[in-house]
Amino acid sequence: MRLALIGQPNAGKSTLFNQVAGYKAETGNFPGTTVTYTESKVQVLGESVELVDLPGTYSLSAASRAEQEAIRYLASHEVDAIVNIIDASHLIQGLGLTLELLELGCPVIVGMNMMDEAARLGLSIDGPQLQELLGVPVLPLVANRGRGIQKLFTTAVQVAREGKDAPRLPYKNKVLEQTVQSLTTHLEDNTIGWAPEALAIRLLENGEALFSDIKQELPDIWPLVEEHKQMIIEGHGNDPEWAFAAERHALAQELTSKVVIQKEERVNWQTRLDDIILHPFWGYLIMLGILWIFFQGVYTLGSYLEKPLLNSFDVFTQKLPTLLGGGESVWIKMLVGGIQGIAGGVAIVLPYLVPFLLGMGFLEDLGYLPRLAFMMDVLMHRLGLHGKAIVPFILGYGCNVPAVMATRTLRDRQDRFLAALLATMVPCAARLSIIFGLVAFYLGPIYAVAIYVLNILVIAIVGRLLSQRVLKGSPGLILEVPAYRLPTLKTVVQKAWFRIREFVVEAWPLLIGGSIILEIANILHISDIINIVFRPLTWALGLPTAVGMPLVFGILRKELSLIMLRQALNVTDFSMALSPEQMLTFTVFVVFYVPCVATLAALRKELGTRKMWIITALTVVVAIVAALFTRLFAVVFAPVLGF
Repeated sequence: MRLALIGQPNAGKSTLFNQVAGYKAETGNFPGTTVTYTESKVQVLGESVELVDLPGTYSLSAASRAEQEAIRYLASHEVDAIVNIIDASHLIQGLGLTLELLELGCPVIVGMNMMDEAARLGLSIDGPQLQELLGVPVLPLVANRGRGIQKLFTTAVQVAREGKDAPRLPYKNKVLEQTVQSLTTHLEDNTIGWAPEALAIRLLENGEALFSDIKQELPDIWPLVEEHKQMIIEGHGNDPEWAFAAERHALAQELTSKVVIQKEERVNWQTRLDDIILHPFWGYLIMLGILWIFFQGVYTLGSYLEKPLLNSFDVFTQKLPTLLGGGESVWIKMLVGGIQGIAGGVAIVLPYLVPFLLGMGFLEDLGYLPRLAFMMDVLMHRLGLHGKAIVPFILGYGCNVPAVMATRTLRDRQDRFLAALLATMVPCAARLSIIFGLVAFYLGPIYAVAIYVLNILVIAIVGRLLSQRVLKGSPGLILEVPAYRLPTLKTVVQKAWFRIREFVVEAWPLLIGGSIILEIANILHISDIINIVFRPLTWALGLPTAVGMPLVFGILRKELSLIMLRQALNVTDFSMALSPEQMLTFTVFVVFYVPCVATLAALRKELGTRKMWIITALTVVVAIVAALFTRLFAVVFAPVLGF
């Protein structure tokens, strides 16, 4: 049995999924696309159920690739029941998506999440009456507290077993309803597996976008569709897409008015808090304070763990050749190189990565990250940065790959290109390990914060320059700000683990293999050749010749550039081989230059090979300019900086 979770962003769908999936979730792609979903197996009523968490979407309008794949997946009957999660405090918006799901002709269950927030706002919702009006089960939820989850899934399994399709609520506009019924009669024997009525609605609303790749399977129906579209335009007065949207919105409003009673709102401390958090002056000071505490906490914990862990591995690798009796044999050197790769992951990356991801998860569940996005949008928009790039921008601090994928929500190709370019320059968690493991550890946390400030300024400048040449205008950001919620330890840990697991499974083998390859390259003097090739660059940046090889490895994974640097320089203490100016210059260059292989693959899938190479070239140019500026600044102001 398979259940599909779907809901609008910030409705708590992923929180619900994490509550029941635990650590067993896997990420996959819809066939032939880069649109991702997450799935896990759970036990409900003694039955193994496949739970699929679909991308968050405001509607099924097929405006984006994610929406197209979600609606195709749901309408194809590959799921036994749809679990629709809606925000009880924003019922009209949530019911708009629910009404679209009812049109698909599939079993549907509605979970009204955030009932506690609705109560705080003074909203009294008559769930049984809404269930009667919709004709499908409607159950209350407080997902982040685990309330109502068991009842929701037991009901979903029972509905899936019955296999009873949800009824569609008829449209109030008679012309629209009659047109749908008329076209449905011509689609009874369609060969693409859709319910006839659901197919009729989608063909009338957005058939060109949704079925552009299967027109050959419906060769005779398109003239008939156009004829029925014209009937809607003449009878309703709007294009079909607007007509359907207006009907659903009106129906959602009508349903809400019947089941919701507005009582006196409870203590509105969240509104008062937002008046301060989002204040045009104090809000930015608070933002800087929160980020300072966040990064200071990451640095303090990471630096406390890094040195003793590194010392332990260094002592072990020094004694290993003697213990094995192999002296300076090639095999011993390769083994030591592999252990150094493990040491880099344990001692340099994880001490900073783990607290960073835990902190990000906490701020996200708390509800501050969307507010941070809003604050940053206002600031960056004034500097010329595309407003819609803020969401990928924020995601990029965790990983650039989902940040690039998030740009698919932008309809305009030029918008997507600019947003993807800017997202690749955001210092991800991998780059964080370099910033903290090298700069913060040896020079102090203030210099690490300075690099983040420089990064924001560079991204803003690049965004402004390119927006003036590439984009006609820079639209603002429309962002729903969720309520504040106290995160649960379980949810925060689960989110962090999903991301740490990626490092353990994907990056760690590269760290170990990269260390062994570097050792072999040193033995065969291949690294000397690579270092000579990169010497013009390293010379211009004032870096040691041996830095060339680590920069190559950094293209695989950014953490590798620091770990390989330690091995290439053959030091346990970077301050013995690098001056403060060189540490800053190296770090700034790595923050901006060539995205990692995984990000390059995402760029190629989202934008194409040509634009991937254009973005790669632009990042190299930006990295060189930023690194040269950093070097010059550090040299000129060395006495002031205390170097």
